[in-house]
Amino acid sequence: MPALITSLARWTARIVAAALLLAAASASADAPTLRWKLIAEYPHDARGFTQGLVWHEGRLFESDGQYGASQVAEKVLATGATLKATALPTTEFGEGLALHAGALWQLTWREGVLHRYDLQLQPLGSLRYGGEGWGLTSDGTALIVSNGSAQLAWLDPTVPKVLRSIEVRDGDTAITRLNELEWIEGAVFANVWMTDRIARIDPVTGKVTGWLELSALKKKVGITAAQEAQGAVLNGIAFRSDNQHLLITGKWWPKIYEIALLPAP
Repeated sequence: MPALITSLARWTARIVAAALLLAAASASADAPTLRWKLIAEYPHDARGFTQGLVWHEGRLFESDGQYGASQVAEKVLATGATLKATALPTTEFGEGLALHAGALWQLTWREGVLHRYDLQLQPLGSLRYGGEGWGLTSDGTALIVSNGSAQLAWLDPTVPKVLRSIEVRDGDTAITRLNELEWIEGAVFANVWMTDRIARIDPVTGKVTGWLELSALKKKVGITAAQEAQGAVLNGIAFRSDNQHLLITGKWWPKIYEIALLPAP
């Protein structure tokens, strides 16, 4: 579709800039690399342009992007099957997803619309916010939003109003292109778009306190350089509070991986 082609062209054009930013970040990185172990792998619908994952009481919810294909869906982890789905208007590009105050909230990319659903994916209304929307999570008191910059904003969706914001840094380097977010035991985990890395971020200071380096998962799933350049990058984090594991996937990836974080040596 034309919108898809336009979006892919934008992503391809940004790869060089992303690589330069990543190289600069690596040169002055202070945060340690976190250790992890692969626990399991599950089927994932590779037609989904994954923008957000949520695990809640044994249920897996996913937000998918692309104009004309954006939706929020409930998936079966063991099989990858879709139980139910609610489509967005064809003029909206779905982004991050979060559970907050008993409801699911879904960002849109450039449309400035934040949708709210019950746990059966029935719409409960929407509101407007300023700027782009990329990643979304909740700390239990407010929504946390990324917009592709180095900023994270805490949003009260009942107003809506930005309560506060922080700049994310690793040492002296601002970490931009923050994308899919997940709140995990008092820290924000953020995919860095067009990389194989997830940053663990102190929500008070904005300091990166650790990095998950997951290029091994990209290799395992078989994503080629050409597919990555088209947008099939790491993106999707859900925390399983029942076993303290993370569910990890990517855009157009055919697998979801379950990993466990390991103690520092």
